[in-house]
Amino acid sequence: MQNERKPLYMQIQQHFKDSILRGELKENDKIPSEKELMEQFDVSRITVANALMQLAKDGWIYRIPGRGSFVSEGIGELLRHQGLPSPESPSRTPLDGSAAHGAGAYGGGPGDLLPAAGEAALQSEARKTIGLVMPMLVDYFAIRLLQGINNVIENSPYRLQIVLTNNSIEREKEAIGDLIRKGAAGLIIFPCDAETYNEEILSLKLRGFPFVLIDRYLPGVATNVARSDGLIGGQLAVDYLWGLGHRDIAICSDSPLPTITVEDRINGYMEALKQKEAMINPALILTDFNVDYSGIDKKHPLYRFIKNQIATAYITLNGRLGLHIYSICKELGLKVPEDVSILTFDDPSPGLHEWGYFSHISQSEIEMGEAAANILLQLFESTDIKEPGYTKVILQPKLIESQSTGPLRK
Repeated sequence: MQNERKPLYMQIQQHFKDSILRGELKENDKIPSEKELMEQFDVSRITVANALMQLAKDGWIYRIPGRGSFVSEGIGELLRHQGLPSPESPSRTPLDGSAAHGAGAYGGGPGDLLPAAGEAALQSEARKTIGLVMPMLVDYFAIRLLQGINNVIENSPYRLQIVLTNNSIEREKEAIGDLIRKGAAGLIIFPCDAETYNEEILSLKLRGFPFVLIDRYLPGVATNVARSDGLIGGQLAVDYLWGLGHRDIAICSDSPLPTITVEDRINGYMEALKQKEAMINPALILTDFNVDYSGIDKKHPLYRFIKNQIATAYITLNGRLGLHIYSICKELGLKVPEDVSILTFDDPSPGLHEWGYFSHISQSEIEMGEAAANILLQLFESTDIKEPGYTKVILQPKLIESQSTGPLRK
């Protein structure tokens, strides 16, 4: 295999495409881990990551952080669209039956979580309730999402009940179960950061309960969703900073817990560098630590990284982290943007003025919230039970240039 002219990452892609076409790998089958693939094909982690990223981008597989990579749900339809023969073998239960297991977590799943007779008096009113499940309300991104949802809900017969999970998957499960037991008509769910996805969300799909995911999605699993295209956002960020002359561009998160939005944005970052034939430096991908926003810790690896001026520009995966890096730069006597450029995902400012201070990748949060609410209201009105279909609204991110970024100083 090493002697073939086709690039190694493309050879790995073709290996799995052939296995799927032959029916050796079926829907939701797990494929080997990155480490196993590195050993099997005698290649680097970057080569394996590039192969899997492209397979996921093209719809052949989906990836669940902390769980691995799986053959996409509906792979047969993808093959038909490409004029390829569809495997005849039956599909497997998603995630090796984990979704079905989740469906029974409350003795039968969300579809069975109806109020008891003693709660009948509350049920009528509750059916006019839409539940919004969110990790936290700590930044203007979340507030703008909420504003968008409310723009639609306030003109409907439904009222909004917000439950915050404090970014805990256990609290998220409890919130979903509690809202359904109390008779909520439907849910809008912003999944929390977690090693694995909440199986209660998968059980909602199996039971046909009306819900919409917002900001994040389940790769390879069809659901109603309103989100921004993180892959394009990551590419936009790199292209912009590269155009300003920056070559040592760091991308950083404030939590080591993987989410699909983080993965998409980092994949976009890597794709942009690959298109420029630039080396991908793993040391500039800063995602293996937590950030404590209560103060500046001089022993924190992020502080040392900035102090040593390893990067000339930073892409932060949320606005709050951009503010934190700005504070560290100020503590170190580094000027923004003369010494360091900072580009954030989402605007950390309240947006009360036409232009905020931070250059950022806008995800159009208000429009995203409005889209999620409209999808849910349409679900309530739908009478086609046999073929419900799924609505996906994928917003294109926008670059907003402001004062926190500038040309690389010679």
